[in-house]
Amino acid sequence: MDKKKNIDIAFKTTGCTWLSPVSDQVGVPLDQVNFIACQLFGLAAAFWFRLYLSPQRATPEVRHAVAAILGASSVMFCFGWYAVHIFILVLACYGIMIKASVRNVHRYTMVASIGYLTACQVSRVFIFDYGILSTDFSGPLMMITQKITSLAFQVYDGMGRKQEELKDDQRRLAVHSKPSLLEYLSYNINFLSVLVGPCSNYKDYEEFIKGQHVQHRLKRVKDGSLQQNGWDKVPEPSPVRTVITKVLVCVCCLLWFFIITRAFPIKYNVDPQFITEASFISRLAYAFVSIQAARPKFYFAWTLADAVHNAAGYGVSGVNERGEVSWDLVSNVRIWEIETATSFKSFIDNWNIQTGLWLKRVCYDRAPFYRTPLTFVLSAIWHGVYPGYYFTFITAIPITLAARSVRRNFRKYFLSSQQLKFCYDVVTWAATQLTICYTVMPFLLLALEPTLKYYRSMYFHVHVISILAMILLPGKPKSFKPENHDLHSNNNVKED
Repeated sequence: MDKKKNIDIAFKTTGCTWLSPVSDQVGVPLDQVNFIACQLFGLAAAFWFRLYLSPQRATPEVRHAVAAILGASSVMFCFGWYAVHIFILVLACYGIMIKASVRNVHRYTMVASIGYLTACQVSRVFIFDYGILSTDFSGPLMMITQKITSLAFQVYDGMGRKQEELKDDQRRLAVHSKPSLLEYLSYNINFLSVLVGPCSNYKDYEEFIKGQHVQHRLKRVKDGSLQQNGWDKVPEPSPVRTVITKVLVCVCCLLWFFIITRAFPIKYNVDPQFITEASFISRLAYAFVSIQAARPKFYFAWTLADAVHNAAGYGVSGVNERGEVSWDLVSNVRIWEIETATSFKSFIDNWNIQTGLWLKRVCYDRAPFYRTPLTFVLSAIWHGVYPGYYFTFITAIPITLAARSVRRNFRKYFLSSQQLKFCYDVVTWAATQLTICYTVMPFLLLALEPTLKYYRSMYFHVHVISILAMILLPGKPKSFKPENHDLHSNNNVKED
């Protein structure tokens, strides 16, 4: 009996098995229990890192070393020998960083990191039967791929291009000297972000390590001069209140998972009996509810990771309109904006935010043509080789283009009064949420057969509507001026 139990544990995870009794007690897979345990440890370590390894008490080298060691320990605890893949990728790409020409470092790094990530994902899907027999170590690899490629492009911008060739964002983030091995390891495998991210910019991370992050973010130039507003003279703001708020959000998401998510399994959408007996409206409603129920697990992971960064004193983006310090520089999700999104673009812009910024900076802003399709293709490749990922991102291309066309052609007619605008918002909210459900269902189903079964049961209706909208609606609608000019100019109704 004990032998069988040990075999079961081996199938659950390649990482540490100390918490297997907890896993059995709560009915959550051991690899997920290990992840939560490491993130909670990371939260406590982050407070210690800010208070006892502050830049005033420790040198940047010490802070780099401790952050890297704690990060390496976390991945070994969670993934066991699979952690070697993470170290191989980081060290190989550092070799490319040092040896390659600055004119080509971004190309070689992109090919090497995406290639290795894809090889690991292929082995899990096709050799280990959709990951059932192996721990999903691809998450950290995905985040490190973002960091490695971001840094390579920023080194290319800083050392391989003329400043006048750069866009403002590229100029601000450009790195003008190659990092040392310690700096490279710390940036890529630090305990704050090694498990679930998010990806932050190398210059921001370096400023955080050196103790310059908060001051640089809170400085505001007065009247175009170099006179500062005094933020560099005040004590560093405390993140405690922000961290507590985000931890409470995580608790709510965890409760939602245990109470709601388990009651509405995603796979029931492709249950043969459900498809046969339920009406189209019932199936549409269940899809909406099950997708809504699935989101909190992502909210939980990203919000907890954000809280870990903030607890270490990292994540200040500036000051909000109320004069309060904003701790959202590395935030990966805006829950309220997602749940109230009235357009496909608005949803995407607030979901997995740092990944969206990475795709924009390494692909969309640099692609010479077909920027939207190429960005979605890179996103699909980065996510993995499950067929469902490709269905989701390929489906998103016509939906995105159709949504733009519909918005350009019809939105202007609903801006003449608050009542019309409210009706427009309600309709577009419902359309957006249902479209998102339709689009991301393959992402959660993963495999080809259930994806096709679901889309057939839905009669491919969103595909058909999107393609018809692209064909029938004019690309450049006639100009239209609403009677209420004040409403049209309001930022709240500004076109995305």
